[in-house]
Amino acid sequence: MPLSFPLNPTLATLPTYQPGRPIEEVAREIGLPASDIIKLASNENPLGPSPKALAAIQVAAASVHLYPDGNAFYFKRRLADKLNVETSNLILGNGSNEIIEFIGHALMAPGADVVVSQYCFAIYPIITKMAGANLITVPARDLGHDLLAMLRAITPQTRVMFVANPNNPTGTLASRAEVVELVNNVPPHVLLVMDEAYIEFLDDPVNLIPLITAGTKPNLLLMRTFSKIYGLAGTRVGYGIGHPELIAAFEKVRQPFNLNSLAQAAALAALDDDEHVRRTRATNFAGVHFLQTEFEKLGIEFVPTAGNFILLRVGDGARVFNELQKLGIITRPMAGYQLPEWLRVSVGTAAENTRFLADLKQLLGK
Repeated sequence: MPLSFPLNPTLATLPTYQPGRPIEEVAREIGLPASDIIKLASNENPLGPSPKALAAIQVAAASVHLYPDGNAFYFKRRLADKLNVETSNLILGNGSNEIIEFIGHALMAPGADVVVSQYCFAIYPIITKMAGANLITVPARDLGHDLLAMLRAITPQTRVMFVANPNNPTGTLASRAEVVELVNNVPPHVLLVMDEAYIEFLDDPVNLIPLITAGTKPNLLLMRTFSKIYGLAGTRVGYGIGHPELIAAFEKVRQPFNLNSLAQAAALAALDDDEHVRRTRATNFAGVHFLQTEFEKLGIEFVPTAGNFILLRVGDGARVFNELQKLGIITRPMAGYQLPEWLRVSVGTAAENTRFLADLKQLLGK
């Protein structure tokens, strides 16, 4: 029996976000034990979570019958100290995805323009369409952002521009000079959202935080996450850094208790686990070097990455994805990003990278 009431008409053309497939689901589907499957699909930390975070979760579990601190006082204060900002500069989210939703609620509406790049993170267009705003997609340059073209795409109706740097899913990185020019030239009526989910993997990132704390760029928002470098994707902890008035507006649309008590405890402990961050960076650096060197030897086209994943051209991305999955290796096909010939693979441990490469060589006849 069909629904007897109408749905929001926007939903008719709204795509459904397809995340990387979970290990348990693939294990059931192909009949292999979960322990035989490796997931290289969602840019997760191959070393797992911070050990300090795990210990903190175990302690916090005894109090899960109580509501969490709705303002995450201790975590927010420690995060502010580490970033050298005020707590009034921080908004916490259930993953940085929720920060994107806050932006949609606070700034987007029918008649507003939102500027993104071709091959941008899929959630930007989804939130834009949910808000009824107009999406302006600027063609990519060498699979990366063309920041000057994005500046030229701004209209008097533009309210938001999203720039992920490094960019997911391509792994491209805009130069320091290009980023500085962009930040300096975005007009004040546009909120520039710099998505820095992978910033911790960079050796010399552009530090834009002083522009926010100095109050010179109230139209700048930085987004970051604990899902990657800290290995806490399952706890869903993200945050934004911005002008206090903007943060106060986001607080009005933030759901109460959006950061659960286990997530707060884990993230607070992870902030002090410098050794885990160091090992993660070293593992990623070695894995990127190994995979990209081998791709070059095999003549496999790839995009040099600034993150913890690599985009590679395999011909028929869906076929290679399915064949690898049958072998117990989960990757990410890119047809949903209008890149049907490409596959995105997360950088894993040395053993995972070696296994992936061996199976890929066999499938491609290399």
